[in-house]
Amino acid sequence: MENNIYNIYYDEEGDFLELILGEPPGREGSDEVESGVFVTKNLDTDEIYSIGILGFKKKYQLLKVILKKLNIDFPLTIGY
Repeated sequence: MENNIYNIYYDEEGDFLELILGEPPGREGSDEVESGVFVTKNLDTDEIYSIGILGFKKKYQLLKVILKKLNIDFPLTIGY
């Protein structure tokens, strides 16, 4: 996966984290791949645009698992 833009958005009140891996696609679609974990793809290219996790503080360890499943190499250190 070759993206030049990486952003991390976290909504503390809603405890929602979104890892954005590229430019916003023209057409996108999301799938819930685990309970509260959403993967959004570009519908034209099937490339992953973002990963969102609802209830992130309780599920933060899932992010590394999801990234590995999706074969995404992203430098990441998370801890509480």
